[in-house]
Amino acid sequence: MVLLIHPDFLWNTALAKRIKQYEFFDYSVNEALFLSDKEETTINGILQNIQQKYRSNIDKFSKQIIISHIEALLNYSDRFYNRQFITRDKSSHQIIERLEELLTEHFNKKDLVPKGLPTVQYIAQVLNISPSYLSSLLKVLTGQNTQQHIHNKLIEKAKEKLSTTDMSISEIAYQLGFEHLQSFSKLFKAKTNLSPLEFRQSFN
Repeated sequence: MVLLIHPDFLWNTALAKRIKQYEFFDYSVNEALFLSDKEETTINGILQNIQQKYRSNIDKFSKQIIISHIEALLNYSDRFYNRQFITRDKSSHQIIERLEELLTEHFNKKDLVPKGLPTVQYIAQVLNISPSYLSSLLKVLTGQNTQQHIHNKLIEKAKEKLSTTDMSISEIAYQLGFEHLQSFSKLFKAKTNLSPLEFRQSFN
């Protein structure tokens, strides 16, 4: 079953402004929603309502009623995806474990400056899932998106180097893939409320 909606149908409606909030439009085909029998009944019921209104005599209320059904369809889909991230426990946590392994492996490498920080797109590509799906899954299970996970792993590595080595802060920033010390210091302080120097001094 396919529901095709022309953009003009949503023009100048509240849904037109909100529709971009539904991240599943950017998911890949292999990240489809797995519905329970009860959920499938709910979705089919909404689709049948849309079909019924579409085929009925058109009046001034028809468009808004159809749009309200479309919005219900989108909201239920959002809800069911959130459920899926939790109930498909094994596959979801395997993705998180693989993400942690990738980030650990990346920050343990030397000469990170040419590589820079790993991007969300790169991580998603290696994990063979779409960037939007990965971030949605992480937000449901951990409360943080992919970019925040990358930054947290970076700060974790920075703390380790600041507390266990005699390397200068500039050398640490460079080793972690930063061309400019200021960028590293700004991110570190945003994440810890301390400058790299203040963090190091707290160990003395």
